[in-house]
Amino acid sequence: AADLAARTERLKFLVAIRPGTATPAYYARLASTLDRVSNGRLLLNIVVGGSAQELAGDGIFLPHDERYDHAAEFFKVFNELIETGHSTLDGKYIKAVDAKLGLPPVQQPRPPIYFGGSSDAAIDFAGGIVDKYLTWGEPPAQVAEKIAHARRAAAARGREATFGIRLHFIVRETDDEAWEAADRLISRLSDEAIASAQDVLTKNSDSVGQARMVALHNGRRDKLEVSPNLWAGIGLVRSGAGTALVGSPKTVAARLREYQALGIDTVIASGYPHVEEAYRVSELLFPELGLPGPRNQLRASFGDRQVFGGGGHGGNVRLTSAS
Repeated sequence: AADLAARTERLKFLVAIRPGTATPAYYARLASTLDRVSNGRLLLNIVVGGSAQELAGDGIFLPHDERYDHAAEFFKVFNELIETGHSTLDGKYIKAVDAKLGLPPVQQPRPPIYFGGSSDAAIDFAGGIVDKYLTWGEPPAQVAEKIAHARRAAAARGREATFGIRLHFIVRETDDEAWEAADRLISRLSDEAIASAQDVLTKNSDSVGQARMVALHNGRRDKLEVSPNLWAGIGLVRSGAGTALVGSPKTVAARLREYQALGIDTVIASGYPHVEEAYRVSELLFPELGLPGPRNQLRASFGDRQVFGGGGHGGNVRLTSAS
């Protein structure tokens, strides 16, 4: 991100922070510097972690819910440093005495904070800290429940939440072509490979979000359309975001509009292969969303008003690329 920030003008950078792998002061200085180098194009993504085994390798040995208590103290110091330039905290997990930031970030009071978590502890944590609450691509009814929970958690702290969704995309000229592409993507996966991946995903994770992803398909490849045009095939072998919207530009745009109606205003997008699918999304889907692209002379199916798009923090949806 630091290298690309100096070579680009509009590209935004969603950079992860894992509390506990370094001090809040260290991360605050890195974030402020990167925001300055990018001239205010930094977005921050909190990743608390969902595997006790993986976290142990980073020297973090806290149980699931306690990790969010630790993260709350971590970001109390982090945010105070970013926003005021100094912080002191004698906490249960984090101790800082007259920590100082140095140079402030460009974005005020600080770069926006993104976060996704599905457990009660995660959503309660998000209510007090997070600017953009994220969900993986679950069926709309489940997303609506999570949004309602996150709104209540934020309101209890006198805050307002905004919402984003993490999705893969398989977009083709027609619905049939898109479904054929989805089938090809997993056509060489053996049942043994799927079973092995599912065993790892279920045994090595205490993530509620991961459990919800697995529950969409339960390791079965015969019932992968878990909601209209929402396909869970990727989650057969991939941890984390395991669903894709599959279809023609009009179909996928309509499904995105359903999420938008629930309160989603940001989409973090990816696909396989990433570069090729990024071009397809730009060339085929963007015009349907009212976004500029190689074929932006086409009229959006929802009329002249831009359905998704815009820039900065807040407002209309930003389609953010993620690896």
